[in-house]
Amino acid sequence: MQADQIGFGIVGTGMIAGFHAQAIAAVPGARLVGAASRSDANVRAFAARHGIPFATTRLDELLARPDLHVVCITTPSGAHLEPALAAIAARRHVVIEKPLEITPARADRIITAAEAAGVRLVPIFQARFGPGARTVKAALERGRFGRLVLASAYVKWHRAPSYYTGWKGRLDLDGGGAVINQAIHGLDLLQWFAGLPAEISAWKTRRVHTGIEGEDTACAALRFPDGALGTFEATTAAWPGWSRRIELCGEHGSVSLEDDRIARWDFAAPEPGDDALRAAPRDPAPGSGASAPNAISYAGHQRQIEDLVEALRTGRPTALDGREGRKAVALVHALYTAAESGRTVTVPEA
Repeated sequence: MQADQIGFGIVGTGMIAGFHAQAIAAVPGARLVGAASRSDANVRAFAARHGIPFATTRLDELLARPDLHVVCITTPSGAHLEPALAAIAARRHVVIEKPLEITPARADRIITAAEAAGVRLVPIFQARFGPGARTVKAALERGRFGRLVLASAYVKWHRAPSYYTGWKGRLDLDGGGAVINQAIHGLDLLQWFAGLPAEISAWKTRRVHTGIEGEDTACAALRFPDGALGTFEATTAAWPGWSRRIELCGEHGSVSLEDDRIARWDFAAPEPGDDALRAAPRDPAPGSGASAPNAISYAGHQRQIEDLVEALRTGRPTALDGREGRKAVALVHALYTAAESGRTVTVPEA
């Protein structure tokens, strides 16, 4: 690896690939060196738009570049496995847009290969890197909540019918619908805060987007290993789309996180800084993606790319690795199994 530059390549040139490109361009010491896509016209247009010097329809050509160190995979969710294995076989580090894959078994193949090859595997869960989420996590780790009583997540978003074209909502390429594609960030934050639930009961349906294979609406009841309970709601059929909300209620304090904005911060024992958090602006933060998939900021992706670059330079672990990213996939899979079977499902440890 060059001392001054870490070379990144992007595989897949859909909407989310642009956010990866912007994030990489904003990180000192990171450089986009190539892009690959099955469509020659798409990859050339993408490369021109982001100032990428090399564009190809052949993944092997991208992987052969000596200045390539990290591969970002931004293909449809159910098409992450194959390019990930190819990149790992070429001894390249891999960043994969959420979810890691659409089933735990497919995710495990990527994780096993990366660990055997000794390369970094980073699943994108940029919501964990927001200052609001980090503040909540720090309070949990310091025990400010006491025993958690309720831990819940709500993702009530809106997608127009035109959104569901191509691979979106298909079981083979999306893995499902609103839960695995949109609400997985809420589920990941919830389990990062409160731990993986021990049991889950769930229901899913298509209320508005009836032409897709996956669900547009789901809800679940959760029981955590320590006895705390929780609920989960997700949809892409609710006009106009509200901010994602995480609620954590404990014996000594409770918090509500809307997107990355702390909307409520109430603790029985005050500490310095509490008043400033409560006095922060209450207006919804722009760019949540609640009403449109492209109305997000690349700032979260940038923070996660920065974390990877620093980890590669220093040798420390990344904030997220493959096994950590697998937890959300396992939780989504358990939710789908519970909804389809009509029974309470035990969530396996990731």
